Amino acid sequence: MIDNEVLSQTFLIFAEKECKGSSLLYEFLSIKISKDYELLAIYSNAGEGQPIPNLLFGAVHYLLLKGKDHPLKEFYPSIVSNPKSYKDSFGFFKDFCFKYRNDIESILKTRLVQTNEVRRCAYLYPVFCTIYEKVKKPLALIEIGTSAGLQLLWDKYSYSYEQNDIYGNIDSKLNITAEIKGENTPILHSTPPPVSTRIGIDLNTIDLNDKDDKLWLKSLIWTEHKERLFMFEEAASYIKEVPVSLFDGDGISLLSKFVENIPEDSVICIFHTHVANQIPLEMKKQLLQIVEAIGRNRDVFHIYNNIQDRYLHLDYYLDGIESKSTIAETDGHGRWFEWFMKSQMPI
Repeated sequence: MIDNEVLSQTFLIFAEKECKGSSLLYEFLSIKISKDYELLAIYSNAGEGQPIPNLLFGAVHYLLLKGKDHPLKEFYPSIVSNPKSYKDSFGFFKDFCFKYRNDIESILKTRLVQTNEVRRCAYLYPVFCTIYEKVKKPLALIEIGTSAGLQLLWDKYSYSYEQNDIYGNIDSKLNITAEIKGENTPILHSTPPPVSTRIGIDLNTIDLNDKDDKLWLKSLIWTEHKERLFMFEEAASYIKEVPVSLFDGDGISLLSKFVENIPEDSVICIFHTHVANQIPLEMKKQLLQIVEAIGRNRDVFHIYNNIQDRYLHLDYYLDGIESKSTIAETDGHGRWFEWFMKSQMPI
């Protein structure tokens, strides 16, 4: 059980740092929830290490999308075409939580926050271009916390950065847009670097052919974010077309096993976005140690955030020599990023 005071602060921070300017409904509800200890008592049953606000709003959204008949649905733009004002939502939200308390508690205990935020590929694309510029080898991708594996398909999408130029797969059904802030422009190849391997590891991989699994992922997309839902659906259509190997298990302990089977003519790229915030501190340290151990024998790149801080990091080992860089500040949903590295400088 999680302490109510801690939970209260968690929802307040979520409202301020995550929801402001992005979701009026979730921002409003988070502030109200933070002051309601009856509701907080329900949410204290969430699984350890989970971002509880995301998990809760996903659970409620999931039940509404499943067809639970309740007036709360009238406030959700993903369900009704003319939603009511968020300012009147809290009483209905609280009633829904108590009416379906058992269902919500069950989801909080058994489900994981596994958002496949496809737009984050907008900042992964220049990272992988930068890596390829350095090694000129096909990229062997290993994603930890892969969910349904949609970020493993980053080379199948096209990208626009507030200009007329299009990068990546220009014939893609999905064009991802993002703003690049700051003075530095990242390396952006007109066509994507070659990918030799796509491996995704998750405690519970998501099968998009399973209607319930797919509905859970859609539920984690915030109700106002219709563009995110569109991108998810378009990206999901590629899963059937591209070979992706998804494995259930602990990505940290399994990492070395998968690395052993990657041919020497490919460079290993281990990556994860907004996953490490769910990993205990000791396991974060273990992950960095395992990557270092791999780097003694193989060239390896590690792309990540939320281990030391929220920034995007690129660590690598080439010929056993270590290099570490903080390369970008990124928006959680991938709408913008600020690139720290000067493109003319070697990484």
